[in-house]
Amino acid sequence: MEAIMSYLREFHVWTVVIRVVLAALAGALVGFERSAHGRAAGIRTHMTVSVGAALTVMIGLFAVNTLGVSSDPLRVAAQVVSGVGFLGAGTILLRHGGSQIQGLTTAAGLWTVATIGLAMGLGFYEGALMATFMVVLTLSLISRLEFFMNRKRQRASVYVEVQNVELVRPMLEKLKADFGAIETQVTPPRSGTPPHVGVEALIRIPPKSSMEGELARIETMEGVIFTLLNH
Repeated sequence: MEAIMSYLREFHVWTVVIRVVLAALAGALVGFERSAHGRAAGIRTHMTVSVGAALTVMIGLFAVNTLGVSSDPLRVAAQVVSGVGFLGAGTILLRHGGSQIQGLTTAAGLWTVATIGLAMGLGFYEGALMATFMVVLTLSLISRLEFFMNRKRQRASVYVEVQNVELVRPMLEKLKADFGAIETQVTPPRSGTPPHVGVEALIRIPPKSSMEGELARIETMEGVIFTLLNH
């Protein structure tokens, strides 16, 4: 095992291929969870960030080890951590007059994926793979835990797909007025059918009502294509 790890930490064409592939796979795992929840930054975005970060750190290694440049190989890579912050900021949306922030989890995921890519590029496979495992575990299991916590508080996360963007504002207002909706978010349509628009919301379930009954009520609203219970 030590011999294999020693080989993988060497810097040559085959280990470059391995590092890029592993960085892409790590980004894809995190991106898959985000894509499954209808987030704008999905598999392709996370894969691209991770591969780009891995390549960035390998450029520094190539300059020092192959070209003989007298420089710190991590100098360029250090800019990735701060640079990805601008990309993450683009995924954060301030909604409803500045009263609600959305996209923090995706922004944090992009930043973490960038660091995972840097670790892969340097050959720190153990840390990169462990970080990937922990991020995927956090995003998937914690979201389920939050769902059960919300259900105990008589709230549930629902997805509503409407016919077009003009119906989004009336839908949000209706969900707030009739269902006590909070944490609302507009997302791409899960059906993949333009010009449909997705709306996610955490709604209140009255004590004597069922989740199925509330979904049925929402489906009777104007312009609703279908509704889903988020898991």
